[in-house]
Amino acid sequence: MTNEEMTYHVPVMLKNSVDGMDIHPDGTYMDVTFGGGGHSKEILSRLGAKGKLLSFDQDEDAEKNIVNDKRFIFVRSNFRYLSNFLRYYNVEKVDAILADLGVSSRHFDDSKRGFSFRFNSALDMRMNKRAGVTAADIVNNYEEERLANIFYSYGELKNSRKLSSVIVRERAKNNIRTIEEFLTTIKPLFPEKREKKELAKVFQALRIEVNQEIEALKEMLVSATEALKPGGRLVVITYHSLEDRMVKNLMKTGNIEGKQKQDFFGNLQTPFRLINNKVITPTPEEIERNPRSRSAKLRIAEKKGGGSKELYPDSFKE
Repeated sequence: MTNEEMTYHVPVMLKNSVDGMDIHPDGTYMDVTFGGGGHSKEILSRLGAKGKLLSFDQDEDAEKNIVNDKRFIFVRSNFRYLSNFLRYYNVEKVDAILADLGVSSRHFDDSKRGFSFRFNSALDMRMNKRAGVTAADIVNNYEEERLANIFYSYGELKNSRKLSSVIVRERAKNNIRTIEEFLTTIKPLFPEKREKKELAKVFQALRIEVNQEIEALKEMLVSATEALKPGGRLVVITYHSLEDRMVKNLMKTGNIEGKQKQDFFGNLQTPFRLINNKVITPTPEEIERNPRSRSAKLRIAEKKGGGSKELYPDSFKE
């Protein structure tokens, strides 16, 4: 197996995340980010004959990794529609839900998908290639202020307004359709020593907008809260501050905004109990194998109302 295949098929913090699901052989589980199938295969290895796993992925490339197992159901859809498909498959509640929110290395290494500034291809970035809006559509059609807001909110770029202004000025001359054309337009705005980091932020912002990642994550987290049985686990691996903040807020307060709701006695009202108060991060060995995992954070919470089983010590505070 090549290094690329290992990176694609062996997810970051595989054991930690699947351990965090607290799998029972006859339980029903969901992997809402199937990808290369690494998590799903590990979950299936821990299930008995009556266990069940539903796995989601909107990318047709993921279908190449489908597992031939009668306990397994593959759902070709965005995880934001989680609750719809639970109803479709007559599943009332599940025992745990796993979400690995990172973009796979295979996406970045596919020169035709437009996710990386290392290759010259169409400015695409769609996870679901059947979807309509591409990164080129956004770059060429969004109003200047809307572009600036995307770069600031999703890429945390300090020069977002200047960036959007330059793009709008350039596209007035010629449409920007390829990565090379886009880089020619924006590279002069960044100092050479920080160029790669800043370009990564630009591409992240566009990717998030193209795939509506923030909106989809909000819907999935709310649906996941409803879908879990009492005592069920929500296990999420995040890769950037925007999504991590949302997951952290939901697990601590029960809502995406992080608004604390208290009862008459001042007790925090939340449907979850934190399993790991201190965020879990990859080992140095994992980071060496897959440098993109450096920013990964694993959070685990248990829906209140079921039996409690400690996995990580509560004495550690983030």
